Amino acid sequence: MVKILAIESSCDETAAAVITDGYRLLANVVATQIPVHQLYGGVVPEIASREHLNAVVPVVNRALAEAGLALSEVDAVAVTQGPGLIGSLLVGVSYAKALAFAAGKPLLAVHHLEGHMSAPFLEHPELRFPYLALVVSGSHSGVAVAEAPGRYQLLGQSRDDAAGEAFDKIARALGLPYPGGPAIQQTAGEGEAVYDFPSAWLEGTYDFSFSGLKSAVLNFLNQKKMKGEAFRTADVAASAQEAIIRVLAAKAVRAAREYDLDTIVLAGGVAANQALRERVQSLAPERRVVYPSPKFCTDNAAMIGAAALAKWQRGEFADLSLNAEANLPLYFYA
Repeated sequence: MVKILAIESSCDETAAAVITDGYRLLANVVATQIPVHQLYGGVVPEIASREHLNAVVPVVNRALAEAGLALSEVDAVAVTQGPGLIGSLLVGVSYAKALAFAAGKPLLAVHHLEGHMSAPFLEHPELRFPYLALVVSGSHSGVAVAEAPGRYQLLGQSRDDAAGEAFDKIARALGLPYPGGPAIQQTAGEGEAVYDFPSAWLEGTYDFSFSGLKSAVLNFLNQKKMKGEAFRTADVAASAQEAIIRVLAAKAVRAAREYDLDTIVLAGGVAANQALRERVQSLAPERRVVYPSPKFCTDNAAMIGAAALAKWQRGEFADLSLNAEANLPLYFYA
């Protein structure tokens, strides 16, 4: 029975997990930096890397303790290689390499987005390839065909702001706290989508664009304030959320039908959005829609361990020359 220690530090969460066969978690520890970055309305890269330095050792030690294992008892060390903030990634990669070297264990390098696409296996180990993946987070929005572990065909992605980034920026403009996605979702639940904010459909592609929506919301708020006109924050949040989820859901469902895929997987932080989940299912009642629990949607090491299990089985090991990469390609094109 293989036991893998996984480490994740791509952005503002320091996380460690221990996973074994069958995607069974022995430990899953996350140290969040949200309170630190809330003051600035977003992640400050230099602060994030310093926080990782403070947290990585106790987080890994706690994960091993919860799993009831010594480092010598794990079979491999896995770590997020990229993409992400380079300073944050370097903390995790450097520590993972040091642990692997000290314990004489193999090293597994994991792509952050492959981790997100592997997260549903933690609760749905029966999930089978191929499937349609909609990966939506603070830094990435894309539609891909997951053909097999390690083989992902990119169909389309955001040309500018990712969906999660748009949520964060709109939330900040509305005076809502960081992170913006949960704040928008909660506030939207108290309002109605009465404003027709634009969705960029980019016809003939599976690409996304959310910068126009962000600008439209900012212009709307500025005009209302200049004219002294009242508006309900909840209605603006609901309308902005609707503009984002309608295009995400529609393109994911269209891709699943075009490529004749029975399963749609939602992954990434924005996959925790209940309205998105419900919209995809309502548009494709004939298909299975799979998504992780919210704790596995946001950055965590359990998903890195899930992806690492497949790499272990394929014998895809890294050596100690491994380096962090802020822009790490994953997909191959049609």
